[in-house]
Amino acid sequence: MTRDDAFVTLPDGERIARLGQGTWEMGERAERRSFEIDALRAGIELGMTVIDTAEMYGEGATESLLGVALAGLREQVFLVSKVYPHNASRRGVAASCEASLKRLKTDRLDLYLLHWRGGIALEETVEAFEALRREGKIRHWGVSNFDVDDMDELVAAGGQACATNQILYNVARRGPEFGLLPWMKARAMPAMAYSPIDHMRLPKRSVLDEIARERELSPVQVALAWVLAQAEVCAIPKAGSVEHVRANRAALDIVLSERELAAIDSEFKPPRKKAPLDML
Repeated sequence: MTRDDAFVTLPDGERIARLGQGTWEMGERAERRSFEIDALRAGIELGMTVIDTAEMYGEGATESLLGVALAGLREQVFLVSKVYPHNASRRGVAASCEASLKRLKTDRLDLYLLHWRGGIALEETVEAFEALRREGKIRHWGVSNFDVDDMDELVAAGGQACATNQILYNVARRGPEFGLLPWMKARAMPAMAYSPIDHMRLPKRSVLDEIARERELSPVQVALAWVLAQAEVCAIPKAGSVEHVRANRAALDIVLSERELAAIDSEFKPPRKKAPLDML
């Protein structure tokens, strides 16, 4: 990566790649397996070393695929996985983590997230995460799909060591900018944006297309470049082919002008009031 801002900083000072790789829906189709493995390995070679997965993805199939893809490359990767809310008890977190480690063929996770808020007390989940950290099974822990009220409760439950909050955030879903992202910024906590191109649901005709034509880019690259331009936000787009990975990587080198950013704001307007947090 060539940009000086190609990294974001976790609360403890560790820097991780601003552009990583997501894996949702990978490992679920045998005919795509070799392409997905090649894509993941190519992304690592290109510096997209934050790789996100979850026990939910393919009910473990995605983690198993990733375990194969990371053979010989584990030390280059900041590896993230997530635990189901219904497994977020003391015993459940420990068992889920062990199962994920086995599928991923590794001895530790760099970051372990609570996938979304469930019915188990946050105090219990935090205690379980901290126990795993003391045992060396995880290096950091965090949450996903938490809004401001949830984050306040997490801190009150002893969760001051939360490293990040993984959220749905992209040019078409800017709700977190109103309250959540300022809350996190005040605590030096970066956001991790999943579906940074809205799971390919962006409008077919928009200012993104105009900028793309002028720049000889794709609208998807412009949308991803917009996310990467946001302060202390890490993006984890999925790519199922080497070509797609390279296109995503190119977005990191796109610097949108003030005029282009203003044009995007005029069509994809920043929020003016609090709205429920979007999630997929």
